Amino acid sequence: MLHNLSVLARRTAGPRHTIRLRLTALYGTLFLVSGAGLLAITNVLARSWPWPALVVSPDRGESGHIQPAPSPIPAQVRAEAAAQHAAALNQLLAGSAIALGVMAVASVALGWLVAGRVLRPLRDMTATTRAISAEDLSQRLAVPGPGDELKDLGDTIDGLLHRLETAFAAQRRFAASASHELRTPLAMMRTSLDVATAKPEPVPPELTVLAGKLREGLDLADHLVENLLLLARAQHGARDNQETISLGPLMASAIQARADLIAGLGLEVRCAADGPLVAGNPVLLAQLTGNLIDNAVRHNHPGGWIHAQLTRTGSAARLLVENSGPVLDPGNVASLTQPFRRLGTDRTGSATGTGLGLSIIEAIAAAHGGTLRLHARPEGGLRAIIDLPASTSAGPPVQLATAGAGR
Repeated sequence: MLHNLSVLARRTAGPRHTIRLRLTALYGTLFLVSGAGLLAITNVLARSWPWPALVVSPDRGESGHIQPAPSPIPAQVRAEAAAQHAAALNQLLAGSAIALGVMAVASVALGWLVAGRVLRPLRDMTATTRAISAEDLSQRLAVPGPGDELKDLGDTIDGLLHRLETAFAAQRRFAASASHELRTPLAMMRTSLDVATAKPEPVPPELTVLAGKLREGLDLADHLVENLLLLARAQHGARDNQETISLGPLMASAIQARADLIAGLGLEVRCAADGPLVAGNPVLLAQLTGNLIDNAVRHNHPGGWIHAQLTRTGSAARLLVENSGPVLDPGNVASLTQPFRRLGTDRTGSATGTGLGLSIIEAIAAAHGGTLRLHARPEGGLRAIIDLPASTSAGPPVQLATAGAGR
């Protein structure tokens, strides 16, 4: 998300000084400098060239005798000849300057076209690279053409993408495989515990207490395994089972499913949703809304409140969930999306949470082309804002209010 914001900031900051523009300016400058140098050399040589002298040939008379040479050429005639010489040089200089200006403009235009043609493979590489995401690293640039520097760059990027795809796939396989493999020993431990506590002879009280604590630990481990599986699926399985659904009913169902926990804490819940439609995986989107409500409930205080709002903002469906709670450090709130990261006294050593809730939310939102933003409320608590691409129509309005303690 920060990368997208930085790219957007660079695009809106002002005109971009592209390589094509810089190459065109370089071509034009080089031609202008070389043309001006050639013009200067030509004019210097032209001014140093010897011009024909004004000479009057001797006149031979009818008798064949050479007549006396005429008198020297008048100074006025020489001055006129010199003026004509200077005028010719100035005309040559003006014509050369006009030709230089015309050719400079033509060189800029030709430089722009040539630079565009040279950089066309680079533009294609940029467009293809932007289309490649962490969810689909199978695309390759496959730059055609001779083995020049641009093709070497494209082949290098293709090799990097192949290594990234292999690393991402290995990471996802490890998370999914480890989660599946952990289920077997957890089930064996639970079964052994049930068998030990189900014997007909009286069970010592200490064993009963120990069995209860072990079951709590097993439940937490099961929950962690399920969240790891969900996180792995959210990172690469959002394109499966795509449907157009309304987030309003999902939010209402998430609140209703946790009604007992909400009532036990005496929380006041206000939910307002106009039900914009989004395209995505219904199971993952249901988990997204459920994790949002879970986070707001678990990290609240008795008698607090939760406010959930679903609106349409431009082309996005905005889901806002904020809650009361302890004061959080605004500078560290963004790190809550990192796995197993918690802040505050109620976010450390939790016996019910796994530290993956917000990580799963961010992964599901990103897999659906959306974003998650977290803000610490000055009065205490957290505000979570999710923007997802919305469809053109909207679903029926959903209004839900759960009575509880005052705000």
